[in-house]
Order: sequence, then C-alpha cells, then structure tokens
Amino acid sequence: MAAMESQGRDIKMDEKRVEGYRNFATKLWNACRFAQSNGIVASTHMEAPAAELAVNKWIIAETIACVQAVDLALADLRFDGAANAVYQFVWSRFCDWYLELIKPVLSPLPLAGGAGGGDVEPSVASAGLPTPNPSREREGDEEETRAVAGWVIDQILVLLHPFMPFITEELWHAMGPRETDLIVAKWPMADARALDPAASKEIDWLIRLVSEIRAARTEVNIAPGTRMQMHVRDADAETLARLERQAPAIARLARASVVQDAPGGGALQVVVDGATFVLPLEGIIDLGVERERLTKGIAAATKERDALAGRLGNASFVERAKPEAVEKARADHAEKSAEAERLTAALHRLG
Repeated sequence: MAAMESQGRDIKMDEKRVEGYRNFATKLWNACRFAQSNGIVASTHMEAPAAELAVNKWIIAETIACVQAVDLALADLRFDGAANAVYQFVWSRFCDWYLELIKPVLSPLPLAGGAGGGDVEPSVASAGLPTPNPSREREGDEEETRAVAGWVIDQILVLLHPFMPFITEELWHAMGPRETDLIVAKWPMADARALDPAASKEIDWLIRLVSEIRAARTEVNIAPGTRMQMHVRDADAETLARLERQAPAIARLARASVVQDAPGGGALQVVVDGATFVLPLEGIIDLGVERERLTKGIAAATKERDALAGRLGNASFVERAKPEAVEKARADHAEKSAEAERLTAALHRLG
C-alpha cells in the first residue's frame, strides 16, 4: 500500500501486486537464510565496515545511495518513493547481484587438480608473478565480506521496518543477539566518506557486461548452462585490468571465459564501453537455422507493428474506439516495435 501511495490517488487493491510483494518478502527471508548459512551475522557498528574488495565497496555505496533516496522521499512525504527505492535496492542490487557476486568468496577454496580445480583462473601463474598465499587472502576476503553483508542486511531491515514491520522484526532478531528491538533501532546515516567511485564503476561495468552477454545468449537460444569462450577487441588498459580482476565472476555468472585467440566463423558480438566481446558459436548452435528463425521473427513483428501503426494513424479509430482499446493498441505497438528492434540486434550480433 505504501508503494502505491501517490498524492491525490485512490489505491485500488490488486491481488497480483499483493502476490508480487509476497514474493519480495520470500526473497528477503531467503537472503537472510543464505547469510546465516554462510556465517553472516548481525552487525555491531552503525558505520560501514572497512572494505578492500570492489564488490564490497560497491554495495556499501549502493546502500548509502538507497538511504539518501529514502530520506529525501520521506522528507517530501513521498511514501511511495521511499518504499520503491528500498524495494529496488533490495531486489535488484542486493539479492540479484551482490549475493551472487560474493558466493565464490564465501565458498571453499578449490584444490588445484582436484574437484573444482577447473574454475581456478591461471592468469597469475601463467604471467610468471609471485604466487600469493591464497588461503590467507581468501580468509581476509571472507571476513571482510561477512562483515559488509551483515552491515548491509541491518541497513535493509531498518529501512524496510516502517513498511514491513513484522517480518523485519523477526529477521532482525534471527540474525543474532541485539541490544534493542528493531522498532527502536537507530536509523541509518548516509556517510559519503565510505564511497569509492572507481569500485562502483567497475562493478557497474561487470553487471552491464554480464547482462549483455546473458541477453545475447538468450536471444539466440543458447542453453543457460552452456560454457563459452570469449575474445575481446578494442579494449583499453582499464577494461583489460577489469577483465583480469573479474574473470571468475564473468566465468560464473555469464558462463564465458576470456581467451586470447580470435574466433573464426559466426559469433555473438556484445559492445560495452567501446570494447567488443566476441563469443564463437561454432559447435554450439546451427547458425543457418538461427538466422532463419530470427529473420522470420523480425518479419512477423514488423508486420504486426506496421498494422498497429496504421490503426493508430486512423483518426476514426482513435476517436470512436473505447479509450482502453486505443491504449492497448498503443501498448501492443510499442511491444512489437521493441521486439523487432531486439531481434534485429540479435541478427546483427551473429555477424
């Protein structure tokens, strides 16, 4: 109800929206269960923990931005803005990305040559650099990540409490011993000193790259579990450094491993920040069949789009038809236009 509350608006209860926010509550509950199973507990500090990993610096900055957005919305009595700001942060940033990005940090270190050894990046060893102590570094990363994740969950529970008091109070105490109930806990403070613009840009780049690769794979019907090789062109030094640091995350989330050899034949091409990422398709899909499927899809979407454009361009239809019919035609036209553009882009990606 808070998310739907806009000034001067009568709220109409919608069972589908109730169902959606039930799913949100379930996602929050499961996030806290994941935290508990990985040794993440209640934070003991109001301020953000010290962080070295880019992903932890990024989520701290995202949390501070969320606190600022909620504070501004509440100051303007925009309860819908406040509720939607924390909703989007929890679902789209914390649960969908942060928890996925930190799973490798919290998981056991793979043994060389043993189970899981194939996921270890050989870049350090192959470059001839001194080999660090992985167990000691990983222990420090785990400790830092647990501290940051626990702090972020605390901020989330406090921000959500005015809108979802019962589940947040339950989770507040489930995460560990507390000096007070959540209802009287201190409100988060947005401390700009904890911001790291470089780390935020790197993780935002990683999210965009993984999202683009996932979308491109889906458009040409590549199974989600299929592992692919990836070649990069026109990448500057900063992008190459990011690829080196984020190679494990890219391999896990996008199912793509960076290789040096340039691919031949058909391939997917994704452009992010001026660099082109090429994923060879030989042996993965039938390029001829896929091009034919996309071409037919483009033709069908374009035909429907043009038909709807003709109807909307007819003044008689717009004036005489029911408003909901005209609105539906406009929505359908926008959908078919987007579909035609998406399929055309997918066809171009095949080269």
